[in-house]
This record gives sequence, C-alpha cells and structure tokens, in this order.
Amino acid sequence: MLHFYAYKGCDSCRKARKWMQENAIEFEELAIRDTPPSLQELAFALQSQGSLKPLFNSSGMDYRSMGMKDKLPTLSDDEALELLSTHGNLIKRPFIIDQDKGIHLTGFKEAVWSDTLLG
Repeated sequence: MLHFYAYKGCDSCRKARKWMQENAIEFEELAIRDTPPSLQELAFALQSQGSLKPLFNSSGMDYRSMGMKDKLPTLSDDEALELLSTHGNLIKRPFIIDQDKGIHLTGFKEAVWSDTLLG
C-alpha cells in the first residue's frame, strides 16, 4: 500500500492528494507530524535518494529552530534517520513510499509523480 505522509496546512500536500485522487491512485494518508515514517521507511528512502539532504524540509521552521543546517553535516545516517522518525515536520513533504513496489518520492513535482506512479 502506498503511504502518503502529509501535513494538513501544506499546499504541496493538497495538490499531491488531489492529483492522486484524479488519477485513481490508492493510498493511505498519514499525518506526518503525528505519525512520521518509520525508521525502515526512512532507511529505504535514504537508499533511494542516495543522500540525507533531500529527505529534510530545509525551509521548515523546525529545521531552522533546531539549527539543522549546521547539525546535519555532523550527524551519522542512523542519527539523522532517528531524528526524522521522531520529528515529522523535519521531513520534506509530501512524502510517499511503497517499499513493496520500490517507490519513494518527496515533494510534489507532477511530472516526476506521473512517471513514477503512472509510468
């Protein structure tokens, strides 16, 4: 099942939800603040992305208030994934994942989502 992690106040999340509904893509929506992705999902996402930076919401208030710009380069992958798994607002959203199908995307770029989910 495709997990769609979103935040209710996020415009990109609303656009992504609407796009998936219009394209009849089945998904389970989870509130990213209340139910962040699991360590296993985040590790899969890291493997897919190849680096930690694309997983972080670098424009978010939590990112800035926690000083992540300076902290992130000093963290191990395990430390960073643990932080993401306990602070959902640090994760770039929307965040979708379906490990069984090898799918993971962050942020909403319609062309990329279309290639990945409808391709």
